[in-house]
Amino acid sequence: MPSFDVISKINYQEFDNALANCLREIGNRYDFKGLHIKIERKDKTITTTVPDELKLKQVNELLQTHLVRRKVDPRVTEVKSSEGASGGSIRQVSELKEGISQENAKKIIADIKKLKLKIQIKIQGEELRVDGKKKDDLQEAMNFIKSIDIGLPIEFVNFRD
Repeated sequence: MPSFDVISKINYQEFDNALANCLREIGNRYDFKGLHIKIERKDKTITTTVPDELKLKQVNELLQTHLVRRKVDPRVTEVKSSEGASGGSIRQVSELKEGISQENAKKIIADIKKLKLKIQIKIQGEELRVDGKKKDDLQEAMNFIKSIDIGLPIEFVNFRD
């Protein structure tokens, strides 16, 4: 029976490359000269320290630009909090989102059930397994899942005949 998996993963190597390129550009840009700007990633947390709100906005836009250049979807970052830090600077904590949450999985399943395709969808942790008898039904399900916006990048893996 043909099947495939629906996942949401982050390519951490490409993410780190985009972060390094962003920091390199910050070091070279004239409007950032002499300012203490720091971006670091620890596991799934990104901490950005900048002098003011304007620079924070510019750094976030710059990071998103570099993520797009490295083919990493910028929707994987979610801003958690922004607070004052020492020396009058601002610290922003963002989190990387990976995996399909239960709510999003249930939304996808409910929307696909409305199509009345002859497929079964199972939630397996943070991914979905889609089984069906016909490849055409699976391909139609793939196209429909691509059109649903759940705020995460979605990939299809393990397509088996």
